[in-house]
Amino acid sequence: MTWPARTARLLIRRVTAEDAAAVWRYRRLPEVYDWITTAPADEDAFTAYFEDPHRLAVTLAVEHEGVVIGDLYLHIEDPWAQTEVKEAARGVQAEIGWVLDPSYGGQGLASEAVAAMLRICFEELGLRRVVANCFADNTGSWRLMERLGMRREAHTVSDSLHRSGRWLDGYAYALLAAEWRPVS
Repeated sequence: MTWPARTARLLIRRVTAEDAAAVWRYRRLPEVYDWITTAPADEDAFTAYFEDPHRLAVTLAVEHEGVVIGDLYLHIEDPWAQTEVKEAARGVQAEIGWVLDPSYGGQGLASEAVAAMLRICFEELGLRRVVANCFADNTGSWRLMERLGMRREAHTVSDSLHRSGRWLDGYAYALLAAEWRPVS
């Protein structure tokens, strides 16, 4: 894959350490903080987390009109496979995730970014399966997955401990390359 990727309104590129401040700007907001997996308490802690080489390797910046408005998570992984066929399953699946600055919500930009990521996964990277997970209470996230054709494969009950101290339900979604249809 050659970066950056472009859509009608967005530029998707690998993040750099210099993007930390721009990403912190929206990740610190309560409506974002509530749903993300890792939410450091202050900008210094976030910057240290963000600049970790593994984090940089799996994170993409989403730019709109030259401004970082979101980030995407793209982790290529191995699905479960029996030992005898494990090599044939290496690197054929990706887990994806996304965060968009809420001030850019309601314009279809998240759909455009995630649709582009699915296209990259299937057309550019040749993956066979893409998965995504969310808290069941994160309605915006699972509705986006469904709009883009992802299938809910699991509804887990009270299995995910939220930073509020509550145990929440979770949803797991997936899409196979054979099922994928580009969103027009």
